[in-house]
Amino acid sequence: MAGPAFRAAPVRVRVPATSANLGPGFDTFGLALGLYDDVVVRVAESGLHVDIAGEGADNLPRDESHLLVRAMRSAFEALGGQPRGLEVVCANRIPHGRGLGSSAAAICAGIIAARAVTIGGAERSGALDTAHDRTALLELATELEGHPDNVAACLLGGFTLAWTDDGTGGAGTAPGAAPVAAVRAIRLEPAEGVVPVVFVPGNPLSTAEARGLLPRTVPHADAALTAARAALFVEALTRRPELLLTATEDRLHQDYRAPAMPESTELVARLRADGVPAVISGAGPTVLAFAEDGAAEKVARSAGDGWAANRLDLDREGASVKPLA
Repeated sequence: MAGPAFRAAPVRVRVPATSANLGPGFDTFGLALGLYDDVVVRVAESGLHVDIAGEGADNLPRDESHLLVRAMRSAFEALGGQPRGLEVVCANRIPHGRGLGSSAAAICAGIIAARAVTIGGAERSGALDTAHDRTALLELATELEGHPDNVAACLLGGFTLAWTDDGTGGAGTAPGAAPVAAVRAIRLEPAEGVVPVVFVPGNPLSTAEARGLLPRTVPHADAALTAARAALFVEALTRRPELLLTATEDRLHQDYRAPAMPESTELVARLRADGVPAVISGAGPTVLAFAEDGAAEKVARSAGDGWAANRLDLDREGASVKPLA
């Protein structure tokens, strides 16, 4: 097959912030939030030009090492070839290093943009074909991100459950055969009236640092309780929000990460003592609370100094190509 052709016109991609884990759904649950990065990409005659405004403008690279550019390159490779040059303009609103999916947003924006500027990008031998379930996009994004929870929510919007499947149904693989793990996700609709409130602290925390605090084993009772809460959470978020306080209880990861974010841990405990379902967002240190529509503003004012508190909408669309205007 001949190499791909590219559109002359620029494309604009919008990607939502995401919160992963949501308490008991470690590395599985994701929620898309109404806070967005916008990226405009144009295929140029040569070279690479990256312009960044907003979050990360002072410290993000403007070369091939930029995560969004790396995602685009991987997507172009899957689509059959690289363009001669690229112009990329990023308007970043998602805080970096705060547990709101900024890296997943960059990856998904890069993949979607590469597909959008490639003529026939959705049909080239099925590569990155998102006509039905965006499976190919999800698998490439997960390969770049390392885990599927944030990228699933970023791509699909709403509330997502993501997992990997080796195709054996739990029976294992044949002797001598290497398992091939496929990434899968389903999207569910959050119940009406659930309002996310995020409390963003001033200092970041690296995902690697937070993940490094997790033990290799946990007590069986803690694992059992967390599994039960994860099952309950699906019902609570989609149909019975009054159960969210109980459903967001976790003993699998948040307590172990507490030493890296004591202020966040204290805020979660304080909110929960007041009856507000609150969790660490992703690897932290942002705190995510679920409020009722009429109480969201009061919840947002409860954190005190040192926090940027924002009531957000739920994003129900996911990553998408938008008009330039």
